[in-house]
Amino acid sequence: MLLWLFCGFILLSATFILFLSLGPLKTAGNVRTLRGLAAVQYVAAALLAAARVTGAA
Repeated sequence: MLLWLFCGFILLSATFILFLSLGPLKTAGNVRTLRGLAAVQYVAAALLAAARVTGAA
């Protein structure tokens, strides 16, 4: 159960970062870095969810 909550928090964080990079911060100089960070978080959440579903975690 705790792993699902952790995965949810990662998804929430990545969504918030992506929302900011597509909205108020889209003119910032490091917007590609922010989008890359969000992508890494989405991949990490997907890997954690896949590990949990397959029983590896």
